[in-house]
Amino acid sequence: MINRRNLILSGIATLALPGLGLAHENFKIDPKYVPQSIRFNNSYDAGTIVVDPSKFFLYLVESSTWARRYGVRVGRAGLAWKGEAIIERKAEWPRWTPTANMIRREPNKYARFSGGMAGGPNNPLGARALYLYRNGRDTFYRIHGTNQPWTIGSAVSNGCVGLINDHVKDLYERVPSGTRVIVL
Repeated sequence: MINRRNLILSGIATLALPGLGLAHENFKIDPKYVPQSIRFNNSYDAGTIVVDPSKFFLYLVESSTWARRYGVRVGRAGLAWKGEAIIERKAEWPRWTPTANMIRREPNKYARFSGGMAGGPNNPLGARALYLYRNGRDTFYRIHGTNQPWTIGSAVSNGCVGLINDHVKDLYERVPSGTRVIVL
């Protein structure tokens, strides 16, 4: 039955819902997450990548007092990784395959991709991927792009470190294979 309350709520919903579809199209990155050189007092070798998940930043160390800082998204509770690794492989528009653990945790979301997904703009790894290895073994953690830039500054991933695609392209060009990565 149509009553005043339903009519008003329907009108509000009609006005509000079209804006929801545009929310991500009009996304603006918080300026603190834009790549920039900052003072960063540290004891790491130049060229080292340091990820601070609690602050949602990745630092590419330039010297003992400077680093290039990027905003990132990180692993959600229980899925975050920490420690040291080496970038042993780099890929442009990489193929993505969910891990067995991802499929086990969320089969409705990931099972259909068990055979992998070709690289491209809809791929969860985004424009570039840096593959992290420890003691010569793939950790299955990556530093990669994202097709969901609004997630930068949050803990939402399956453990990987994600950057806006343009930002990961910049980082990709700055770091060679063999780069040391430290996740705090």
